[in-house]
Amino acid sequence: MLGILFTTLATALSLLVVDLAVPGVDLANFPAAIIAALSIGLVNSFVKPVLSALSLPLNFLTLGLFSLVVNGICFWLASVLVPGFVVRGLVAFILGPIVLSFVSTFLNRYFAEKNPDIKIEPKAE
Repeated sequence: MLGILFTTLATALSLLVVDLAVPGVDLANFPAAIIAALSIGLVNSFVKPVLSALSLPLNFLTLGLFSLVVNGICFWLASVLVPGFVVRGLVAFILGPIVLSFVSTFLNRYFAEKNPDIKIEPKAE
């Protein structure tokens, strides 16, 4: 349970970094970032596997590059579900999930190093 809390916190903090680094991604405040982190987790758990399966032929033809579009769709869909979290433009659509993934991975590893007794679940991106 504590691992889920750390993962959500790491994703929320990562979203704040994405808000600063990527033009077109706007977060209103920290509570919106926490709700957006939970929304991204739910979208990645339930919607992304379906989209990935449906887009498998396109992903095969583009040698995996279409997975960037699937990640962008999931990122955008999470923004539609959360008030105070907005994704506008192609740069935010593609670059936002990439930056989110890198920063979130770094923070999750940092939390795991500082708290080795807590099992932190890796987030599927």
